[in-house]
Amino acid sequence: MPYSYADYQQVSREGITSIDESGADFSAEGVVIPVIIPEDQVAELLANYDPTSSTSPTVTYSRPLARCILDALKRYIESTP
Repeated sequence: MPYSYADYQQVSREGITSIDESGADFSAEGVVIPVIIPEDQVAELLANYDPTSSTSPTVTYSRPLARCILDALKRYIESTP
């Protein structure tokens, strides 16, 4: 099972101006969550990801990553006045 970690100490609200996956500029206010994927997990995650399939990656790979992100978001929101 793949592992990922969120850097809870670095979660913050930020104003972001950047470029999205399609190359379009965007600006947004949001919560930034640094996610660390260990080097030894990168190849496995990418090997099991097909960007052309709406069901990829499988739950085995997507759920741990989603839970990592959502746990960090929940922890941040609950600890922010």
